[in-house]
Amino acid sequence: MIRILLADDQALIRAAFAALLGLEPDLAVVAQVGSGDLVVEAALASAPDVALLDVQMPGQDGIGAAADLRQAVPGCRVIILTTFGRPGYLQRAMAAGASGFLVKDAPPEQLIDAIRRVHAGLRVVDPVLAAESLSVGSSPLTTREAEVLGAAAGGGTVSELARRLHLSEGTVRNHLSAVIGKTGGRSRADAVRVATENGWLD
Repeated sequence: MIRILLADDQALIRAAFAALLGLEPDLAVVAQVGSGDLVVEAALASAPDVALLDVQMPGQDGIGAAADLRQAVPGCRVIILTTFGRPGYLQRAMAAGASGFLVKDAPPEQLIDAIRRVHAGLRVVDPVLAAESLSVGSSPLTTREAEVLGAAAGGGTVSELARRLHLSEGTVRNHLSAVIGKTGGRSRADAVRVATENGWLD
């Protein structure tokens, strides 16, 4: 029996996945949580073999939860499930130790097969997303540039961003200028859009 932990902030989706997986004779959902912050605690209590983690959850996202889970329960394999098939998410998920990455609109049999294959020690990645990831490449942004752009996504003047990030205004301007150049955007908002679409922002 393959023991499964489900983590998704949408209760209906969690219930649908649990019902679907419960129809399989070799799969058992042993824990369900609605926040990334609860994944490790639930895994320590229920000893799952495979964790299905949504990317966007309150508290901690699925990619951060995957990294923590690999540290706390190294025997548990992780499959990231997402509504948003962004290449940057795939790269970050694999770097965090995930064994699989699927979009939620994949056919049910593909998810069930992925669970069995990941449990057997294989890697499973949505083929379309894998091809996109190779064509887009990894994020060109440094950690600090991504941090500045992420802060800028919420709006605010350069001076407000500088105060929020504890940086000088000149440093913020330099980072924003570099980010706009690297993303090929025409403006700060355009750079945010490009980085978000490619999954380069947390």
